[in-house]
Amino acid sequence: MEETTQFISLHWRQVIEVIILWVIFYNTYRYFRATRGARIFTALVGIYIGMTLLSGWLDLTVIGWLLKYVSVILAIALVIIFQPELRRALAELGSHRLFSSINERTRAQFADRLIEVVETLSRKRTGALIAIERGIDLKQYLETGTRMDCLLSPELIYTVFHSGTTLHDGGMIVRMTDERIAGSGCVFPLIQRELSDQSIGLRHRAAMGITEESDAIALVVSEETGAISLAINGKLERDLEGHELRERLNDLLSNQDSEEGEEGEDGDS
Repeated sequence: MEETTQFISLHWRQVIEVIILWVIFYNTYRYFRATRGARIFTALVGIYIGMTLLSGWLDLTVIGWLLKYVSVILAIALVIIFQPELRRALAELGSHRLFSSINERTRAQFADRLIEVVETLSRKRTGALIAIERGIDLKQYLETGTRMDCLLSPELIYTVFHSGTTLHDGGMIVRMTDERIAGSGCVFPLIQRELSDQSIGLRHRAAMGITEESDAIALVVSEETGAISLAINGKLERDLEGHELRERLNDLLSNQDSEEGEEGEDGDS
């Protein structure tokens, strides 16, 4: 017993370091394992480790010397490969509730207005794609559409997404900070990773794409079924009822982001 106590007193710092490193590596693995760059990362690391072991075993001095410099290039390459994921991770950190300045009542009112809009669009079977801008500026996507900069008005949103209008096929960007419509008819990036369900339509893929590239929240209304879906962190939560959408949106606007989501099956274009 005394030996165990002495061992712990001498090595408790090392134990804490191992636990911290394990938590970091495990969560990093969980975060990046489903991304498109995960295979590239695995291949590069596998080749690097294999070459390092081989050079040490056969005493290949030149290769060992080159590997020391390649490690720097490999680190830079990983930053480039995982740039979207790193940007999203930093966005999630920056959008934590500690950094939020919007009060609960304002968030609830903003959520209620948006929910009222999408429910009306759902009843009318009017397809729509609305991205809610949070911490990350969506200016680069706003430039692909038509700037509006006007107050959030249900009537205006209904008009924009009416099938006879020019802007109905694009996405709308709504700023959460001042509750204004920044623009419509915007082109959002499609989801980068491969989806198992090939029936997911372009509108839903764009919703997943814009939320993969930023910390935005995207609301989608299916033109075919009227089903309402929500995208966050590149994942799609489909067929949400009014009370489910209200609860989920309030949680997200309060920065209680969930890492779990479902890939939808609704396929409109």
